Amino acid sequence: MSEGFSVRRLGPGDLTPFRKLNAMFGVAFEDAHAYGGAPPSDAYLDGLLAKDHIVPLVAMEGEDVIGGLVAYELDKFEQQRREVYIYDLAVAEAHRRHGIATALINALRQISAERGAYVIFVQADHGDDPAIALYTKLGTREDVMHFDISVKDGE
Repeated sequence: MSEGFSVRRLGPGDLTPFRKLNAMFGVAFEDAHAYGGAPPSDAYLDGLLAKDHIVPLVAMEGEDVIGGLVAYELDKFEQQRREVYIYDLAVAEAHRRHGIATALINALRQISAERGAYVIFVQADHGDDPAIALYTKLGTREDVMHFDISVKDGE
């Protein structure tokens, strides 16, 4: 416990905190529909929570999810090693600037090292200055382009 919150990895059976995490993401990213419009079934979520390569972490204050991240471990082909991708990371607005995001990333660092990963990477959007400042403090910046490719032909 640090600063009144604790960080823990979610696993099978942690459906309630995972759903709270999704709701918090929806508010933080101003995209409630994407994170709550078509909630997955309990069985689907429990299956995700059982997978070693998916790393959902939450910062808890009592029973409240005040921050969290979801990361994915990727096995590499060019060498026998792994990298970890932070897909979502957010802290509830009332709890920002208290070290929660850094604590979440540090917990992910420990898990990643234990799993044999060699790097963690994350994307930030232009204009998201708080995220860019955090990631600059913790890592090395690479300027890359991101493309979404539709799985449907012609879209």
